[in-house]
Amino acid sequence: MPPRIRVIDLETAGNGPQDVCEIGWQDVVRDASGVWRLDQARGARFVDPGRPISPDTMAIHHIQEAWVQGAGYWKTVAPPILRPDAGVIALAAHRASFEQRYCTQTLSGGADWICTWKCALRLWPALPRFSNQMLRYLRRPEGLVHELGLPAHRALPDAYVTAHHLRDMLNLTTVDQLLAWSREPGLLPRVPAGPERGKAWSALDVDRLQTLMSGRDLDIAFTAATELRRRGVLADKITRKPDQGQLL
Repeated sequence: MPPRIRVIDLETAGNGPQDVCEIGWQDVVRDASGVWRLDQARGARFVDPGRPISPDTMAIHHIQEAWVQGAGYWKTVAPPILRPDAGVIALAAHRASFEQRYCTQTLSGGADWICTWKCALRLWPALPRFSNQMLRYLRRPEGLVHELGLPAHRALPDAYVTAHHLRDMLNLTTVDQLLAWSREPGLLPRVPAGPERGKAWSALDVDRLQTLMSGRDLDIAFTAATELRRRGVLADKITRKPDQGQLL
């Protein structure tokens, strides 16, 4: 079987660990010539969350409670989709940390994950925004059938759109590189908020970078630390021996 990555998208009824109400998937495979392409393996299934769908989430995906009743619970529905008979070398999602909250290691068989949001930050840093649908219209991926990517915020259409981004990423770099980027926080191309919003990280002074590095936002902290390492500032602080140690 050709190497296969399954793109996953979930819609939920709330924030609980079993609150999935729909799962969609679209496979991307590498053909004999080494080129990655979308496969015909795609689909979607409703999932019974065992609780009412919250109005907040219903307003996003418009999935009705009558559609999911009796559809099967998450722990039963998930494993055959996350672990197909053909096998996968990884699972993928846009902002994969959301899907990983529900697709636990037990359900997925310990699969590796590619986050197409984090990888887009690395591969296309000049783009102004990086949501799944913004990438769709900013990049206009070849072969994306407009109607198959609709309605947005439904599991299969969103997985289908994400798979086009993933396909293009895989044809630009390696699976291992995408996995490595996905294991780290997002490397933001510009400051996303605050008085320096929109500025390049290189425009910030060391004191400001150190302040941002100590903040609670993991992506901002990681990017500020990366910029300090690029300047050699953070590395110096880590590798320099304490003065007291030198005196003893």
